[in-house]
Amino acid sequence: MAVELVRGQNLPLPGTRLRVAVRAAEPVVVAAVLADAAGRARGTDRVAHPGAPALPGVAVPAGAAARHEVAVDLEALPPGTERLAVVLVLPGGRFGAAEAPYASVEDAEGGTVAGFALSGLGEETAVVAVELYRRQGVWKVRAVGQGYAGGFGELLADHGLARAPQALRAVADAGRAVAAPAAGATGEHGAVGGAAEAPAAGAPATGFPATGSPAAGPDPGRPTEERLYRQVWGMFEDLARAVAAYRSAVDFAESRMERELERVLDDPAARIGTAAAAAREAARTRCAELVERARAVLDRDVLQLAEEADEVEPALPAALARWDSPAWSAFRAPAEAPRALRLGDLTVPEAPGLRIPMLVALPLERGLWVDSGRGEEGAGDFAPEEADALALAVAVALVVRLTAAHPAGGPALEVVDPAGTAMPALAPLLAAGVLREPPAPGAAGVSETLERLVRRVDLVQMAVRGGAVDALPPGLDPAGLLLLVHDFPHGFDDRSITRLRYLADEGPAAGVHLLMVADREEAAGHGPLLDPLWRSLLRLTPVPEAYLADPWVGHAWTFHPLLPESGSTVLDRAARASAEARRASGR
Repeated sequence: MAVELVRGQNLPLPGTRLRVAVRAAEPVVVAAVLADAAGRARGTDRVAHPGAPALPGVAVPAGAAARHEVAVDLEALPPGTERLAVVLVLPGGRFGAAEAPYASVEDAEGGTVAGFALSGLGEETAVVAVELYRRQGVWKVRAVGQGYAGGFGELLADHGLARAPQALRAVADAGRAVAAPAAGATGEHGAVGGAAEAPAAGAPATGFPATGSPAAGPDPGRPTEERLYRQVWGMFEDLARAVAAYRSAVDFAESRMERELERVLDDPAARIGTAAAAAREAARTRCAELVERARAVLDRDVLQLAEEADEVEPALPAALARWDSPAWSAFRAPAEAPRALRLGDLTVPEAPGLRIPMLVALPLERGLWVDSGRGEEGAGDFAPEEADALALAVAVALVVRLTAAHPAGGPALEVVDPAGTAMPALAPLLAAGVLREPPAPGAAGVSETLERLVRRVDLVQMAVRGGAVDALPPGLDPAGLLLLVHDFPHGFDDRSITRLRYLADEGPAAGVHLLMVADREEAAGHGPLLDPLWRSLLRLTPVPEAYLADPWVGHAWTFHPLLPESGSTVLDRAARASAEARRASGR
């Protein structure tokens, strides 16, 4: 029996030879994008469109029509294809002004496997209807419904194809044929300019909070790490969409129950008595059954993802691994910079036991801020000094992870700590040599450090613009620098705040990265002057808190910081290995 999918829901496919049927109220153009596991197409030759309707494993119609069929042979797709996105383009209109299109997936015998109504669209003129994707060797279909107000060009850019002139021209030509049909050329469903309504003979895609999603293309230097990185992102996306499907199903069940109960109340003769009570009980029972079925589907998906996580976690390299991983117990400084860094873990309320690693692509494109304030969830249980100590512990763990996971000790570390209150926590870094010297004290130390780093950024920017990077002073470490700021805004005057904002904005491009431990409320006296600074940083919390949103369905995810178990010496060992690698490199 066919399954009616809701946005984000997925379903295993029964075979590899399929048809995707499309019904629309108005003629639409259909295309298909073949993409890798991250949803990025490797070139314009991975787009099937009216100008090139047949690719290995997929054939789309050669024109616009109200009904289409896309022929798919998943086993024949080009190597590296992990997702196939079926795309609809509405010529000269917007999807919100017409009846919602409907897409269905049929097996080789013509039986309908799943259907999906693309409701909720507005100004969009192009939409990814469904995607067929592979997860752990199993092909699935996912209801997407992701629309693009910028049209087919914006959709292709989201798949990594900033320029695809042939595809854009072919789709535009098919659309113009709808607007100006040839004389006497009418199809079964209206004037379509003589366009074919059957597929030619022969023969997914999405992007977490500003941390950088997987980049396009393979990485020959570290294929295993790249594969694991993409796999983690795939798990993150799958859980987001599975939970979205469950929540949507629950909303539907509850709204239907409410409508049924309202109908009982609208009939004065049926509001009382055994018949009314039975009707109300039947409505509640139907709601409970729908929710139970949706929960069973979610539990199945979560179980599969949990099994995948159990396989992936032990294989992760140090930069992406938990502190209790074997990758850290036998840690040695790597020969190459990592692809990404693990900042913590993420969970959703429906699956609290399933933790997805939160990864940020390297090099860092924005600074990090560990919030030492008394947040809404959990931090209120701590006194201010306890919250600060916990936030500082998270920051120190991030410093060790970032420096140790790089070759030759990674970026150099400098610290701004005007009151000296961070020194007990920083003592292991100072003893190991990761921190070469204590921070300069007081407001004068803050001013001197920030002024020196601003000069460094200016020098690097001028050298890059002038093509004279080789002429940089020998004391300027080309491997970059990490600035840890503690106890902000203590010791900062207006000039120092301006310099800090400059480093937050311009530093990453020049190899200067910012890690702050601060309570925003303590800096409230500076007013809106600091709002751009907070917005430019990625906020992390020292206790679990739900405040991060994913880029697919916008769920609120709970962030869990990563700290070693009490009594563990992993940070000390990793810091020593990092410092030894730096000394061995002569830096």
